Amino acid sequence: MTIRYGAAPLLVLLALTGCTAEEPATVQVADVRRAPVTEVVEAPATIGARASATLRSPAQGTIARLHVRDGDRVRKGQIVARIRSPQAEDQLRQARQASEMATPARFSAPSVRLPSFDTRAFDRKVARHFARARQEAAKVEDKRARKQLMNAIDLARTQHRAQTRALASITAQLNRSISGLMTGVTSGLSSSMASLQAASRSQARAAVKVAERTVRSLTVKAPFAGVVTLGRVSGGGGMPGGVESLLGRLPGGSGQQLPSVPSGGSAQGTPVAAGVPVSAGDPIVTVTDVSELTLDADVDETDVLLVREGVEAEVELDAVPGATYAAAVTGIGVAPMEGTTGGVSYPVRLRIGTGAFDDGSEAPTPKPGMSAVARLTVRESPSAVAAPASAIVSSGRESVVWVVGNGVAQRRVVKLGAQGDAVVEVLSGLSVGERIVVRGADSVRAGQTLP
Repeated sequence: MTIRYGAAPLLVLLALTGCTAEEPATVQVADVRRAPVTEVVEAPATIGARASATLRSPAQGTIARLHVRDGDRVRKGQIVARIRSPQAEDQLRQARQASEMATPARFSAPSVRLPSFDTRAFDRKVARHFARARQEAAKVEDKRARKQLMNAIDLARTQHRAQTRALASITAQLNRSISGLMTGVTSGLSSSMASLQAASRSQARAAVKVAERTVRSLTVKAPFAGVVTLGRVSGGGGMPGGVESLLGRLPGGSGQQLPSVPSGGSAQGTPVAAGVPVSAGDPIVTVTDVSELTLDADVDETDVLLVREGVEAEVELDAVPGATYAAAVTGIGVAPMEGTTGGVSYPVRLRIGTGAFDDGSEAPTPKPGMSAVARLTVRESPSAVAAPASAIVSSGRESVVWVVGNGVAQRRVVKLGAQGDAVVEVLSGLSVGERIVVRGADSVRAGQTLP
């Protein structure tokens, strides 16, 4: 639970007049005075870094060279390790070959055409028959009969020519219909083939880019400036296992340096060193940016609404006894976190500054992960109408004090402001100079005679 407290001002303690030595000590009264009141919310916290990223092996291989050691400071883009991976290089070679083979294939539509009928020999033979028929008709002596025969021969010849032209027209029309049909079929087929070829080329180019990115990532570089912590690897003796290594084998995921939070099992595995085999997804180094430290506090739900951005705080570290660090609230989370006792708390981010010991000497700079206690000053009243916290009696939703009036106890409902551990601010219901019960208030009844 969050602890709230406030220091009892000396002014209020001296104002407690109390009873004489001869009177019972169960009930004590004092004058209401003005005094500074501070309300503080206390919450557990953890030191954090500005940023942290774990760089992992993009492929199965061997650490060819390690350029850093534990605790080294690196700058952004600095090479920290090189990994040798014949498997990744072979995949790049195969991807490039597949891309070169994915060239567009030419597709030509088959030509179908009906042969035209060659009627020239037949026409010559028919022409000879017509000529002979005209010769025989010319021998007829009857002019009228001869003319009728000639007309019949000419009509037959005309009809023959018309049939020849009709046959040629039908053949041409059939050829045009067949050509149109074949064009429609082959056009759709050509379009489908073009789409498939374009998709194949895109996939081949994407595979080349992924393989190239994987090979480039074999040179591990720091994403930002920070301090290096070497990881531990699985050994890389067999096929990569686990979710991390599967991520490294997915299309679009392989070849990338995957940042993540270091796992709790970092103490297991083989220490990173030159010549050590690695699997895809094995952590190589963790880079931590300590240029700006943060403080993550867990504030109880009963107090979080009092916290505002900019609220100042004092921080004490378990690792640095006797030292106090200055801090200020920079953000308040909205996602609740369930505690071990069943209560709910909310994350509050603070910016932590320098620290000092009680004698004024400078305190050391904290490290990420250290435990701390943050005391947030949520409300302050430098000159408040103050009353000891022991004078306040809770009655349902009301806060009550017992005021001495005409020598007897009178019940008075008050409204509270800043609440310290020993002293509280009374916003309304009391005035400076009034006498109130400050000890034994729970046992007082209305009308009871008071000193």
